[in-house]
Amino acid sequence: MGARLRRAKMASAEEPGPAASASASASAPSCPLAASPGSLGRQQILDFIVDSFLRTLETGGYHMFAKCYKRLYKTQPCLTKCIYDQFTSHLQNSIREEIQELKQEGNLEALLESLDKLADDAKDRVTPAWRPSGIPESDVRNVVVPYLLKQREFLRRALKDKVEGNARLAEEVATGRKKIADLQEEIQKSKEAWQAVAADGRQTVRALDELP
Repeated sequence: MGARLRRAKMASAEEPGPAASASASASAPSCPLAASPGSLGRQQILDFIVDSFLRTLETGGYHMFAKCYKRLYKTQPCLTKCIYDQFTSHLQNSIREEIQELKQEGNLEALLESLDKLADDAKDRVTPAWRPSGIPESDVRNVVVPYLLKQREFLRRALKDKVEGNARLAEEVATGRKKIADLQEEIQKSKEAWQAVAADGRQTVRALDELP
């Protein structure tokens, strides 16, 4: 009976209590955002949150684990702690791998960096950012109408450029046709002149042949 009481006292002394869990969680580092707000990027904040969550699993779960496996803990406390350490280690590695795969599949690092850049650029903005008025029709009109007006102006300029370009092309075509007509007229005149010279030559030859 005395031996049983001694074993029970030893087990209760070794079993982690809420105070131990609280002290372990209190020893965890605090969020750096409280010291220097805005100095960290979203990627670093996400990593800090994940690490804090995994640290909470490691420090705050052993008490509940020992309660769930009381008999094993009372008979083999060291083995229980070893099993818990292996379990939490595998769980943390699995969570880290899953989060890393999610980052790679969703390209989260680039997206978070772009969000940081947008936030930094917005700090120097003088005009206030757009906010909805609460009336969907008015909000849509305020956003869509300026865009449509810009598109209409762009199309007008494009149409004007096309019309002017077509007019220039038509003028060049007319000029080219006039040059072709002038060349044809010159060719015809040259042809007639050569024909006249040839006729005179033939008459001269015939006249020379008729001489005694």
